[in-house]
Amino acid sequence: MKRTLLLALTGITLLVSGPAMAQVAGEIPVGVAVQEMKEVALGWSAKKQVLGNTVYNDKNEKVGKVDDIIIAPDKTVSYLIVGAGGFVGLGRHEVAIPAKQVKEESGKMILPGATKDVVKALPPFQYASNQK
Repeated sequence: MKRTLLLALTGITLLVSGPAMAQVAGEIPVGVAVQEMKEVALGWSAKKQVLGNTVYNDKNEKVGKVDDIIIAPDKTVSYLIVGAGGFVGLGRHEVAIPAKQVKEESGKMILPGATKDVVKALPPFQYASNQK
């Protein structure tokens, strides 16, 4: 009981004491400051909220599923890689959709104006050969 209370008080002290940083290597701070935690908490999790999710058009029709996201060299999400076409995995291929074309509405990913046929007709996306 005393140990649990001590751990709880230590945690509260760390939260209230202002900006907390992880260990520092030299002069470069590592980790997330307390002020940044709200931004992290309100952001989207690629694993839980993006990857594997269905992409719909503005008529609420399914047009594909998000298989991957591409992060540009400037650290922005630039493209969603969407699985298109096929049935039970057969005949399916991946296409690159610019992230700025995908809208979020009520927790759904919407690609306005798209249809299954339009997405399926896009050229297949292929990863660069030097990626692992």
